[in-house]
Amino acid sequence: MRPDPIHFIIPEDIVSSMTRWLAISNRENSEVVLNKNVWGVPRRAINQISKVKPGDTVLIYVGQKIVDKEMLPPAITGSFEVISEMYEDATEIFTSPPKLGNEIFPLRIKVKPIEIFDEPVDFKTIIPHLKFITNKKQWSGHIRGQAMRIIPEEDYQFIMKAAHTPRD
Repeated sequence: MRPDPIHFIIPEDIVSSMTRWLAISNRENSEVVLNKNVWGVPRRAINQISKVKPGDTVLIYVGQKIVDKEMLPPAITGSFEVISEMYEDATEIFTSPPKLGNEIFPLRIKVKPIEIFDEPVDFKTIIPHLKFITNKKQWSGHIRGQAMRIIPEEDYQFIMKAAHTPRD
């Protein structure tokens, strides 16, 4: 049984200055974020990550994956607060998808966990409720090819609530 979630009241002027980000990842790199408290993107994503500021929030999205003949659905695994400006680091800690070759994701930010979801939020089940996904049938087009993207505050709040809603 899950304990009741802790709710924080954040003053409106602080909320309006925060940006909510969806960080698009694979499951291996999601583990790197969790274990090393760092998020990285390829150089081609400099326009996105350079806009990320300390105090912003990052939700980690992982794509679907087949493990032992079982399909793991796309999901949101947790929420993190950004605690650094963007920096560059060539240390090889991330796993590059085959289509990106030997990419090391050198543009990085430090993060700290707000909440790691005990059970990841199944992304497909929340698509009808997300405002940033305007084409619900071709939803992957809102994510594919991006390292990260801004999402509206109401989508962030919906995802956080979904993480605390009992699921079957």
